[in-house]
Amino acid sequence: MFYGWWIVAAGAGMQLLQGTLLGQAYGSYVVVLHRDFGWSRTILSGASAVREMESGIFGPVQGWLLDRVGPRAVARAGMITLAIGFMLFSRINSPATFYGAFLVMSLGASLMGYLTLTHTVVQWFERRRSTALALMSLGGAFGGVILPVTTVLALEAFGWRTTAFASGVIVLLVGLPITQVLRADPAAMGFAPDGALFVPPDLDGAPLAPSSDFTLREALHAPSFWWISLGHASALFIVGAVNVHMVSHLNETLGYSLGKAAGVYSMVTLMFMIGTLVGGWVGDRASKRMLAFGCMGMHAVGMLLLSHASTALMVGAFVVIHGTAWGMRGPQMAALRADYFGRTSFGKIMGISNMVVILGAIAGPLLAGYVYDTTGNYRVGFDLLAAFAAVGSIFFALAARPKPPVR
Repeated sequence: MFYGWWIVAAGAGMQLLQGTLLGQAYGSYVVVLHRDFGWSRTILSGASAVREMESGIFGPVQGWLLDRVGPRAVARAGMITLAIGFMLFSRINSPATFYGAFLVMSLGASLMGYLTLTHTVVQWFERRRSTALALMSLGGAFGGVILPVTTVLALEAFGWRTTAFASGVIVLLVGLPITQVLRADPAAMGFAPDGALFVPPDLDGAPLAPSSDFTLREALHAPSFWWISLGHASALFIVGAVNVHMVSHLNETLGYSLGKAAGVYSMVTLMFMIGTLVGGWVGDRASKRMLAFGCMGMHAVGMLLLSHASTALMVGAFVVIHGTAWGMRGPQMAALRADYFGRTSFGKIMGISNMVVILGAIAGPLLAGYVYDTTGNYRVGFDLLAAFAAVGSIFFALAARPKPPVR
């Protein structure tokens, strides 16, 4: 089997770890921390903002490290840092220690997470890039599906402190060995992207063709770089708020138990998995940009359904529409940039783009949390999220493919 698929599998395993223990589990931690400490939704949402802010600030440095030292070393450092962060998190007793521990966890999650894994998969695939990215992201989605029988069950049975410390141990014992699979360059193993045998371009004495890959400077001068970044930021504005606040909304506004609310979230991630498989297949055969455009409209409809939900049918419609849109759009974000700007400087390009994207991931949970603290419910906040999703569709409509760089 082409080694690139082993890298996809390793990436899925790493995202499963992060999704089950932290990313998708944080909404459940919000409920138990609010119950134990009485902290406001704004304080608890701020932790998510800290995580995203760290990712945005550190993104350019991480992109440079990926292009210089490779993904395996970066991911290994991330696993160790994430494990330490979980162990510190198990000992928190104030907002200051909470934010400090969460910052350490965030740094580790970033180093072993999305940018590192996406950068690696992009180097190994071109023709089947959307499919490869989609399959890799299934790991994080599956973490959400099994959330009620993993983290939530542990939170209720053993308490959040024991669960957090055990999560750190699991990251060390399971996560570190997985990082050994990652490789930066298919050519070093005798392959070209998608599994073809690697043949040096000047082997037959022919002159080297000029590269059509963009440098970081060239990408920054392309309008599509900024439109994609803004569209991606709008998407994470929605997804980040749902990940942090949906369980609380169902638990407190609609009267769902913590286990039942987590079960709804599991159904969202199940639809995400289905949408991811469909999006990966479609993205390799149709316009990734227009697929993202349509998915943002679906996000807007889904948020309105969640905001005004009064029946299980409306919640179910939100689950199907939002989860499917999230899954179909997700693989296109990195694949679209790689298609437009190439593989050579992908790490640095994604690192700078993350500085824009992360603004949405920070603002979404904070806005929803602030509106809840001000009004006592999530309705106005979720309606605003729907409006931002509609605006995001316009950004993707404007993100036409740039012309090759002129040198």
